[in-house]
Amino acid sequence: MGRNTRKRRTPLATKAIAASAALALGGGGLIWANFYASAHESNNGGWQNQTKAASAQVATISCPDVGQKLTNVPNRARTEVDGELATLDRQITDAYQRLATTRDAQTRDASFVQNSILQPLKDRRQAIIDRIQLEINRVGGSAPDSLDTLAGCTGTPANQTTGGQQQGDQQQGGQQQGGQQQGGQQQGGQQQGGQQQGGQQQGGQQQGGQQQGNGGQAGNGPNAADFVDITKVQPNVQAKPQKTGNASNGVFITRCGVNANKNHNTDNVIVAPGVKNGAHHLHDYVGNQSNDAFADNNKFAAAQTSCQNQQDKSSYYWPVLRVQDGTQDFDQNNDGGGKEGNVGKILVATQAQIKFVGSPTSKVVAMPQFLRIITGDAKTTTNGLANANAHWSCTGFENKVQLTTQYPICPQGSNVVRTFAFQSCWDGQNVDSANHRTHVAFADAGGNCQNGFKAIPQLTMRLVYSVPQPVVQNGQVKNAYAVDGFPEQLHKAATDHDDFINVMSPNLMNKVVNCINNGQRCA
Repeated sequence: MGRNTRKRRTPLATKAIAASAALALGGGGLIWANFYASAHESNNGGWQNQTKAASAQVATISCPDVGQKLTNVPNRARTEVDGELATLDRQITDAYQRLATTRDAQTRDASFVQNSILQPLKDRRQAIIDRIQLEINRVGGSAPDSLDTLAGCTGTPANQTTGGQQQGDQQQGGQQQGGQQQGGQQQGGQQQGGQQQGGQQQGGQQQGGQQQGNGGQAGNGPNAADFVDITKVQPNVQAKPQKTGNASNGVFITRCGVNANKNHNTDNVIVAPGVKNGAHHLHDYVGNQSNDAFADNNKFAAAQTSCQNQQDKSSYYWPVLRVQDGTQDFDQNNDGGGKEGNVGKILVATQAQIKFVGSPTSKVVAMPQFLRIITGDAKTTTNGLANANAHWSCTGFENKVQLTTQYPICPQGSNVVRTFAFQSCWDGQNVDSANHRTHVAFADAGGNCQNGFKAIPQLTMRLVYSVPQPVVQNGQVKNAYAVDGFPEQLHKAATDHDDFINVMSPNLMNKVVNCINNGQRCA
């Protein structure tokens, strides 16, 4: 945790801590950023001249992602294992909330986080991991020996909460700027010399979404280094693979709306079936109107759909995007919402374009009904970027700049764009896999599917938002926006992800395949 460099508090600092404690415990949100003022600070100019060592404060909790290690779970054990994995997520959330509401105790006891939060969390995680191993072995499977090494979690200091190897997206002169890590420091105005600049809270809310501590209206991100002016980013979009004579050049478009009817929940039926609030963040849903934690294939097949083509009952869902302007939306006091640091005004996309495209090197085969695909990784802040697939840009810049680890600040008149290009290769057998990844794959750099996988219609999605322009000044950002996420993931741009369940009728899927393979443009 670093050395304890506390000095005796000034009366103002003591009042600030008491005020922050009240905010952290009330209002449903995880507002705890002002606890960073409990080290040693100067009162000249309010909070702007803090000189405390923020590195001594633990900003978030990093736990190994057990689910990603479970690549071979027998079908008979998957329901139980998925339930246990959801419990692990809930344990991390509970520990994170305890971290956020015990800042005063942490300043008085350097071992508080380890003894009162991390060690009990490890013990609880070990009990769940033991149960996962028993459930796999009980049905004749073989649980990985490495699971026992995944129980322990670490507290990540405030100046190390960018996901380890995450670098800024902007490249200038061969170096990465705007969120770049240099000698243990972050540039971009957010962190300097292991310190963070605090913000100011008035009336229980941040004015204009102003950042403080670790950033964010709820104190858990985003912060200034998570944003970059897209006009200052060098072009980074790579050329597409060369098409061969066997390419499938067609495009099939399905129109399913933008979730204007506000079909939301915090479930994730793919990762945590049967578990309410399994996602710990709010999703937008278009297409299938019956997607919740308890939906099964029969429920999906019988559901209504928001798609114009009523044969497309597929479920397309993604984390909501919010602007942190001080607004409290309908879920401010709900699980998955304000209780877990997902706060601010929910934005409805102005466009949600869904289309399926072909392969540059081969024809495509039909997706099986009820195929499940997750693209991206909601936990890149702790997992690293191996499965990150976030693409952020602005209208007018999409063919030049795509960002993964930062949110773009778009020029006046330009809108924020999120795009997703799903895995386009399928193993030919399974509609899902134990870790929800290994049954599908991305094509290689040449556009080819490997290891006997078959090319399927590639789902691509483009979401456009009218977002108030963020302003970064003096290490703070006003009008910050961010995707919903697990509270310990700090709302990083790289945690963006998207989910799909194919519930097209066989007849419609055949039309999609024929359209793409024949080089047509269909809708």
